[in-house]
Amino acid sequence: MLALDVDGVLTDGTILVDSRGRESKSFSIVDGHGIKMWKRAGLKIAFLSGRACATTKYQAKELAVDFCLNGRRDKLKGLKELIKMSKTPAGQIAYVGDDLPDLPVIQCAGFSAAVANAVDEIKRAADYVTKRKGGEGAVREVIEHILKKTGRWDALVKKYMHPSASLCEAKRGGVADSSRQRGIGRPASPKTASRDGQKKQSVTPGKSKK
Repeated sequence: MLALDVDGVLTDGTILVDSRGRESKSFSIVDGHGIKMWKRAGLKIAFLSGRACATTKYQAKELAVDFCLNGRRDKLKGLKELIKMSKTPAGQIAYVGDDLPDLPVIQCAGFSAAVANAVDEIKRAADYVTKRKGGEGAVREVIEHILKKTGRWDALVKKYMHPSASLCEAKRGGVADSSRQRGIGRPASPKTASRDGQKKQSVTPGKSKK
C-alpha cells in the first residue's frame, strides 16, 4: 500500500482561501495519472492528511483512493488507524511526506520517501528523496520508482499499447510505399541532375550559349 501526505506532497503546500473562507488547492495531473497506474497494478492507496479539508475528500473520491484519513494531526495515530482499517502491517506500507509531522510515519513505514522540498529531517530519515517537488510530480516519481523496482512497470506500459498499434505501423508502411510510387522523396538520378544543371546554365544572365 502507498500512503500519501496531501499538503506539500500532492500539492505545493499552497492553500487558497476566498472571502467566504472556502479553501481550494491545486493538484498535479501527472500525480493523478500515477495514482491511477498504481491502482491498475492492483495496489491500494491512502491519503493521510493532517488537515481536515473538503477538497482532499473530493480529490480522493475522484482518484478512487481506497482510504482517506482526513484531519489526522497525529500522523502516528493516523497510521495505526490505517493499519487497522486496511489490515496491512506497517512494513508493507510505503509513505511519502514532507514535514516534521510526517516523521513518525517515515520511521515506521516499510519504505519511505521525501519530496525534493521536504525539510532536512524528513530527507535524512527517508529511504528515497525525489527529484521533483511536492505538487509537481513527486508522487508520480515515487510510484514509478516502486513499480519499476518491483517489476510491475513494463506490464502497465504495455497496456497502453493498443492492438491498433499494428494498424498504425501498416499505415505508415502504406504511406511510404505510396510515396515511393509517386516519386516523393526519391533522389534525382545523375543524368537528370546533369540535364537540369545544363538547363540552368543556358539561362544564366551575362553568358552566351556556345
